[in-house]
Amino acid sequence: MKNWLISVREHLHKYPETGYKEFKTQEILMGYLDELGLTYKKIKTGLVVDLGTGDKTVLVRADIDGLPILEKNDVPYKSTNNNMHACGHDAHVSMGLTVAKLLIKNKNQMHGSVKLVFQPAEEGLGGAEKMIEDGVLENPKPDYSLSIHVWNIMEVGKFGITSGPAMAASSTLRITVSGKGAHGAQPHMSRDPVLASA
Repeated sequence: MKNWLISVREHLHKYPETGYKEFKTQEILMGYLDELGLTYKKIKTGLVVDLGTGDKTVLVRADIDGLPILEKNDVPYKSTNNNMHACGHDAHVSMGLTVAKLLIKNKNQMHGSVKLVFQPAEEGLGGAEKMIEDGVLENPKPDYSLSIHVWNIMEVGKFGITSGPAMAASSTLRITVSGKGAHGAQPHMSRDPVLASA
């Protein structure tokens, strides 16, 4: 399925869209899912696909949004708009679709269910939280959750997995720096807020 995966990734790479604006991405995804004969549910600009049945459910999540970055690569599948899949989300979606294709091919070996989640707005806009509010973790409730992510220090052909959260949050820090002025001839008597902030 390597050639198929690459072609899907290059197709998606041409049309990156920022958070909650992934309308073409959603349309492209629905086209591939239709080709695979899968039904899906829209949540915001994302999609959810439920496969199989059974006692245990594994959630497999792939983020779908791009960033507002102008792509300067010179490749046939270069972005056609002013956005870019700079974090590999086009690859994540392609891998999620390949998981779906593999599960369909091997459905007689499935003993449980898989919930494929194509999540919008991962880049700082709370897409996962909005999908959770809309019930993505219910009916069925996942017992396990895997998040697909490319990693540039991982050797090609290898994959890594960790128990528990990994890259699960971003944080902001707010500080207040108070300065104290002084005469230009006596800078040592001041508290320079610029230096302290740096």
